[in-house]
Amino acid sequence: MKLRFTLPLVAFLALVALLWVGLSLEPSELPSPLIDKPAPEFDLPELRDPEARFTSADLKGKPVLVNVWASWCVTCRQEHPMLARLSRAGVPVYGLNYKDRREDALRFLAQFGDPYDAIGFDESGLVGIDWGVYATPETFLVDRNGTIRYKHIGLITPEIVANEILPKYRQLEAES
Repeated sequence: MKLRFTLPLVAFLALVALLWVGLSLEPSELPSPLIDKPAPEFDLPELRDPEARFTSADLKGKPVLVNVWASWCVTCRQEHPMLARLSRAGVPVYGLNYKDRREDALRFLAQFGDPYDAIGFDESGLVGIDWGVYATPETFLVDRNGTIRYKHIGLITPEIVANEILPKYRQLEAES
């Protein structure tokens, strides 16, 4: 009789413990298996000029920031001023427009500004999958050799720019 009540209680407490641990994790700090690995190869049409190409080779030669965004992403609208700030600070900002419609993405840029040096149009989302993207926005720092050195999931805030992205970018810049 005692076992009949003990077993469900132990199972319930184990479930509560797992949920407690899961809720205490910071999703933007999830480790990426791509850190310190070459950025996935890609070849996409440029969003603003479908006849032009944006490829993984464009990410080599200098450290760059790659931002995965979409016009339908509310958080992308919130973080857009931070991308403009990074661009003004001299950080090359490249975009990967993820699972979007070209006309919606162009309207977004016309409304909110365009801080991007180039933007790959990933309508199907397959390149995003190769990069390990599961939600927008996601942001990567790529070194001059095309190796991913940093990933941030979610909204880029002024604190993240000042305390994480700019110092890491300046470090990669100094290594060049």
